[in-house]
Amino acid sequence: MKKNSKLSASLHALMHMAHQADPMTSEALGLCLQTNPVVVRRTMAGLRENGLVQSGRGHGGGWTLARPITEITLRDVYIALNEPVPLQLEADAPVCQLERAVSNALNDAYAEAEAQFANSLANITLADLFKGIKLPPHYAAHGKEHK
Repeated sequence: MKKNSKLSASLHALMHMAHQADPMTSEALGLCLQTNPVVVRRTMAGLRENGLVQSGRGHGGGWTLARPITEITLRDVYIALNEPVPLQLEADAPVCQLERAVSNALNDAYAEAEAQFANSLANITLADLFKGIKLPPHYAAHGKEHK
């Protein structure tokens, strides 16, 4: 997955998890995301702390969704990741009053845009992302309700 963010990578992983009957290891998710399993574990840990995923150890262990896909919104994931606003300017305090005025105006606009972005994510669930997708036969589209 090229040009991804933590949000898009996490959503990608959650979608894979939603369509697997068994837990997915960090290694398997790393292959799906084309990244290191350590990166997967770090990201999933934040999602686990926010009640979106759960993990099991040992044989048969791995990551699973903690809630049904109809109850996980993109906003839930966005908030759990605590990803910084991509548009916001550096936090350096400008010495020049003119630069400070520009920075304040732009940061206010960026904060408003971020709030609108987060609010729009609240209306989209993981289940919505699957609408209209035809998965290859090797996907176990089990459709089970997740714990």
